Amino acid sequence: MQIISEKQNALLQIALRRRDMLSLLGAGTLMAAGSDATAQRTPLKGGVLRVSSLANPSSLDPVTGGSGVDHIYLYAIFDTLTEFDFETLGAKPGMASWAFPNLNTMVLTLKTGIKFHDGTACDAQAVKFNLDRARTDVRSSVKSDVSNISAVEVTGPLEVKLTLSQPDAALPGIFADRAGMMMSPTAVQKLGNAHDRNPVGCGPWKFVSWADNQSVVVMRNEGYWKPGQPYLDGIEMSIIPELATGLRSVVANQNHLVYGLSPRMTPLLERAKNVTLVRGPSLFHHMIYLNYGRAPLNNVKVRQAMNYAIDRRAFVTATMGGIGEIATQNLPSTHWAYDKTLANMYPHDPARVKKLLAEAGFPDGLDITIACWNDQDSARRREVIEAQLAAVGIRCKFTAGTITEVSNQFFGTEKKFDAYLAAWSGRPDPSMTYSSLFGKTAYYNASRLEGSDELATLLQHSRLKEDQGFRTQVFAKIQRQVMELGLNVPIAFNPELVAVAKDVQGYRPNLLGKPKFNGVWLATK
Repeated sequence: MQIISEKQNALLQIALRRRDMLSLLGAGTLMAAGSDATAQRTPLKGGVLRVSSLANPSSLDPVTGGSGVDHIYLYAIFDTLTEFDFETLGAKPGMASWAFPNLNTMVLTLKTGIKFHDGTACDAQAVKFNLDRARTDVRSSVKSDVSNISAVEVTGPLEVKLTLSQPDAALPGIFADRAGMMMSPTAVQKLGNAHDRNPVGCGPWKFVSWADNQSVVVMRNEGYWKPGQPYLDGIEMSIIPELATGLRSVVANQNHLVYGLSPRMTPLLERAKNVTLVRGPSLFHHMIYLNYGRAPLNNVKVRQAMNYAIDRRAFVTATMGGIGEIATQNLPSTHWAYDKTLANMYPHDPARVKKLLAEAGFPDGLDITIACWNDQDSARRREVIEAQLAAVGIRCKFTAGTITEVSNQFFGTEKKFDAYLAAWSGRPDPSMTYSSLFGKTAYYNASRLEGSDELATLLQHSRLKEDQGFRTQVFAKIQRQVMELGLNVPIAFNPELVAVAKDVQGYRPNLLGKPKFNGVWLATK
């Protein structure tokens, strides 16, 4: 059993009491506009930030988890070797700087004085342990991210040399995500699989507790390596899957912040008095994952038919209040690797759907099984997609569950469904997105098959050079392959929408749409 201090226990008890209070909340009343959440004032230290969080974590170990919603918890507990610019996602130094002395070598140089929450050093040996674990552990969900690393060598107390099987320009971005989150080797070796629920990192806050489907609580890391940070004593992340309930909790002053809000809530938020709406662009998009390793989705014409079947404009209107960008590929139009030539590849075309299904051997339509999330907004999305597919003869049997539950059933060993109506939350580098979705060994590729030999080659080529012009051309070819093969069904991009209480200062949106709280502080505690 984990032993926690009196202060940690107090935080946990507060979290549990607030959970009880939230269960008693009814519909709240939104009032008219509030304070500026990003006001420039001298940050105050102290206080516990209360957050309404979307879902139970799949794991609190970055290497073994598999859900995009885990990051809000992981960012609090783990720092990364590199970091990403909030607006551009460009990589910048984090715990380490990097250099490529030649095309097949990357050298990481760590900052001095970084320690894990258990007091052990985050040094070169620790980095080697973490990267080797990411590459080889049977439970690793990030193997595709680090597949080009053939060897990891300690070349100094704070220096690590990576030997690459081929040049990999994506690694600086990759190390700003799960693969760059450093865990205490001592804790991982001692706890084994139990580290999933008792994480030890070197981030701004230490893990306190995780009550399944209730809360995750963290408290200040007094030995944090960044001077003066963090500002907050702790963070209570209450797990509230229903966005409307989460929003009511902020309006009622039970929580300070709720993220991942639906665009359809924007008119209400803009009239709110005691909350501020923070908005920004995001890579987060709604889509249908397809297991193209099993019938009937192993037929390319069926997959193409599904893409023609979706009326994306109607989806945005019905489920997002008309606010959102139609997704014609896996990157939004503002992204540097977006390919505008694909914008009209799959217009809504019921006649084309029926023709393709007939050519595929399904003149009378077909039946597929689809997993989806079980919150109210997901139910709305399911109803729209179900009706659109049914109208062209694609009959769907939906199974709803929590994000963690149905994700494991679709992507894990069960392979329980043909398709999965969910979302992709984006990654710092587009090579990560495409490799994670379509790489042969990638967790998010339920088929575990390469879409084509050409696609596999292109995924490797996307990492050969740092030059953005070169990479843009490769990504255009990658995305054309993906869409021509119908490997998934992009639907719509969701902007980042976060409601914060007037006391919350310093919150900044980022292009991934995944909250980070490093610079956040409370005006009153």
